[in-house]
Amino acid sequence: MDVRLDVVPLRRNHKLMGAKRTDYYWTEEPEPHIGRRRAILKDHPEIKKLFGINPWMKYSVLILVSIQVGVAIFLGQYNVPWYVFLGLTYLVGATISHALFLAIHEITHNLAFKKPVLNNYLAYIANIPIVVPYAMGFKFYHHEHHWEQGKDGVDSDIPLPSEANFFRGFIGKVLWFMHQIFFYALRPMFVKKVPFDKWVIMNIVFQVIVMIPIIYFAGLPGLGYLLLSLVLAGSLHPTSGHFISEHYVFHEGQETYSYYGPLNLVTYNVGYHNEHHDFPNIPGSRLPMLRKIAPEYYNNLHSYKSWTGVILKFLFSPDITLYNRTKRS
Repeated sequence: MDVRLDVVPLRRNHKLMGAKRTDYYWTEEPEPHIGRRRAILKDHPEIKKLFGINPWMKYSVLILVSIQVGVAIFLGQYNVPWYVFLGLTYLVGATISHALFLAIHEITHNLAFKKPVLNNYLAYIANIPIVVPYAMGFKFYHHEHHWEQGKDGVDSDIPLPSEANFFRGFIGKVLWFMHQIFFYALRPMFVKKVPFDKWVIMNIVFQVIVMIPIIYFAGLPGLGYLLLSLVLAGSLHPTSGHFISEHYVFHEGQETYSYYGPLNLVTYNVGYHNEHHDFPNIPGSRLPMLRKIAPEYYNNLHSYKSWTGVILKFLFSPDITLYNRTKRS
């Protein structure tokens, strides 16, 4: 059976791929994941057995946080050559920082513990090496992204028109890509303000308290390691390709894309992105099983095997701009 539920009609400034876009892809159709979820559950009700938590997530988070903080303290205690510092930062620091981004992403969906409060506490811990207290703000905006995918004025995952207009051409896209972590952090404040509730306040307070002893023992070199790891993780690093691969329209009519490559091993299978949006209550560790059970719903969708390839296509293809996203009014 050949099933495809991710093709949507488009309107407004509709241009063929090959021409530079000056507006988003607009559609009046609902996002495709709710319909596909219902269809898959009807054909494969056994998929419900995949729902639940990943019991190993808490251990992986503790290990990653311990390694990252340990390396920071090591660099603060011992003088190492600059090339060792940069090598550690890129290969170890940026990789772990990005893994922790995506650990928080999983925890946001309450996939580490059955009780939401325990997931929030684990998110605080995963947030530690990232320095900036963002876990609870991300939780709010990410839920909006799932509930209102592509909704104008709600989904802050989509670049603002000012971004898309300013960062044009190869140089513009390179500059944007190298600093996209800052845009992802700041953009939501221009789209929809996050509720300043107790969880956000606790996130800030906890992060400040924990960072004081870390900075004391790690010093400026260790803090520099953590901050540079954060920046590199969201820019010139292969794992950052997932920011582009997930929802940038490279094939008209499809707004969500999966990646089935080896970097899923260090990113909690976030590459299985169609699968994740269809079933956000299935932990990343079991998303490959979902695809195996219902291949007729996924194998015919366009997907990727290389995040590096996605990055290069995004940067070097003149017909792809920051407007290559699907929006709903």
